Amino acid sequence: MEDIKIKEIFENIYEVDLGDGLKRIATKSIVKGKKVYDEKIVKIGDDEYRIWNPNKSKLAAAILKGLKVMPIKRDSKILYLGASAGTTPSHVADIADKGIVYAIEYAPRIMRELLDACAERENIIPILGDANKPQEYANIVEKVDVVYEDVAQPNQAEILIKNAKWFLKKGSYGMIAIKARSIDVTKDPEEVFKEQKEILESGGFKIVDEVDIEPFEKDHIMFVGVWEG
Repeated sequence: MEDIKIKEIFENIYEVDLGDGLKRIATKSIVKGKKVYDEKIVKIGDDEYRIWNPNKSKLAAAILKGLKVMPIKRDSKILYLGASAGTTPSHVADIADKGIVYAIEYAPRIMRELLDACAERENIIPILGDANKPQEYANIVEKVDVVYEDVAQPNQAEILIKNAKWFLKKGSYGMIAIKARSIDVTKDPEEVFKEQKEILESGGFKIVDEVDIEPFEKDHIMFVGVWEG
């Protein structure tokens, strides 16, 4: 294991070189000895690092594709919309080890898997809710530093804006994985991305970073925006 090289590229996000020439990223696990999905775990000293699979996480894909602005920090409070089974939220919880992740999921069946992923991660609060209706969880979620959205709905951009109005302070961040095919299958994805960016900007965000995440996800882009309200 002596040939493993590791360096921090963002707060609590690491680039790991296992000596095979492949580029990998990882988060330092806050729950040692437990996998959330089938991720590889690398032990270095007393620490365990969970290799973050870009084929199962749009955020990991964006980081590997050159994301420059990463607003999720060690002490961040994050509202995560579209938590699904908890793959990416578990890595976000590793990053924000001194913060908190409010994980919103709409589907009761998937919620059971999310609860399992959250079981030992005390900084994740799983919430069964509809991202279209932030007022329904406003009594649970406080003001946050980042709203992260991965919801495959035609009104993706509007959902982010709606939640930002409830939970973001000016100068805080929104992150959104836009899936072109969920918005309009007949349009060129680049045209969809342009339209969604315009909606975000007219709705109160200043876009400060954007990353096309192919080949990990087809017709997807990640936008990072500063909330100006």
